[in-house]
Formats: sequence, structure tokens, C-alpha cells
Amino acid sequence: MSRATRIWKRTGRVLKLIVALVITFVFALLAWRIRQDRDPREMTTLSVNEQIHRVYTENGENLTILTQEQNTITRGTNNYGYFSVTQDLLLPEVNQIQLLFRYNNSTIRALGTDYNLSELPARESEIYDVTVLLAIDLTPDDVSDNASNDPASVRFVRVHASAAPTAAQSTLYNYRRFVFDVGSSGEDLAALMDSGLLLAIYADVYYNQDIDYDKNPYGALCLYDYKTKTETVKLTRHDRKALDAFGG
Repeated sequence: MSRATRIWKRTGRVLKLIVALVITFVFALLAWRIRQDRDPREMTTLSVNEQIHRVYTENGENLTILTQEQNTITRGTNNYGYFSVTQDLLLPEVNQIQLLFRYNNSTIRALGTDYNLSELPARESEIYDVTVLLAIDLTPDDVSDNASNDPASVRFVRVHASAAPTAAQSTLYNYRRFVFDVGSSGEDLAALMDSGLLLAIYADVYYNQDIDYDKNPYGALCLYDYKTKTETVKLTRHDRKALDAFGG
């Protein structure tokens, strides 16, 4: 075998090794990213308070949990990709809404740019005000005005979180789990849904140093609309464990 042939063979082996290392690195990076995109299990488990525990104790496995497939990420020109709701649950019997709110670290940097902040808020701080907004039909016999914001046609009711959200972090994301007891607003979620008067539910996001509900929110996501099919969600093992452990 000539010296040139040996050199080419060695070069070929080196190139194959480099290609194999690059492929391994790419797959490892993809696997890491997929793991990072998964929400922490403790954040996807139902939050339990006295209200949901009482209904669960009465109904057990028959506790009704509903959801809809909606756009989960803000896609507005000024907030594209800023915020995400990766889980939204409607519990009519409990008169409650629960949602898992998520935003990337880059969203905080974008906030600094949008508001011209001299210093970025800490990841651990409560940066955003999140509420849910119910759109209720005042003219059920006239569907032509269902998309209207006319106060003669649609009534909007804002619901605030029942308590401070549960928080968690990953390398890339910041999580907040919110519970909204709709009864605090004087409304009945089950009655609104059963009657067909509930047109939509939105999650509104405001920067906590610029809360003005008369202005458009910094970000908004639709959680429910009357035209979209509603799906039933089953209690997970972790949900049942949290419910059974409450008050114990």
C-alpha cells in the first residue's frame, strides 16, 4: 500500500469520525431541547383549594374537567412568541379555571426593550399580571354581533386569580400556575356554558408596572370560544394524589 493511499484512508476515517460526532451532538442537542420544552410535572398537576377539594370529595372520579384546542402562543406583531398557555382547564362544577402560563427568558429581555427599562426584573419576581376575561352574550337570539365589543351585545367580566400563582423555572422557561375562582366575579361558569351565553374566555397579560384594563393587554390568548369543540380531560394519578392529600 502506497503512502498516499494510507494517508487517504486515515483522512477518510477522521472525516467519518467527525461526521459521527457532529450527528451525535445534534441529536443530543435535540433531545436536550425536547426535555426543556416539557413542562415540569408538578406544574401540570391540578392546584387544589377548598373549593375543588369539596367538589372532588362529593363527585370523585366524576369531576368534570374541560379544555379546548386553541392557539397556545401569542402571535401578535408586538408580542410574537412572548407568552404561552400550555394548559388551560375549565371546571364548571367547581366554578373554576386553571391555567399554566409560560414565558421564555428572552421575553424578559424583550420587556426591557419594550418599556425601555434600565434594569431587567429578576426571573423570580412577579413580572406579569394575568387575569381571565369572560365574554358573555347579551343578545343570544342574534349571533351576528357575537364578535362585537359593543356593550349592548357583549358583556365582559374580568376574573382575578384567587391566590398568588405557583412558580417554577427551567433553564429556558418561567412558569406560573393560576387558579381563578369564577364565583368571585359573581358569575357561574357552568350556567354560562350550559346556556350557551359564554362566547369566549381570554387570558390577558399586563406588565405589572403598567396595569390599565382599559388599554389593550401586553399579550392575550383565547382559552375558549363557543364555536370550538370542547374536550374532556381525565384526572391523572398525580391530580388524584394532590386532591386526596389536601387537608390531610
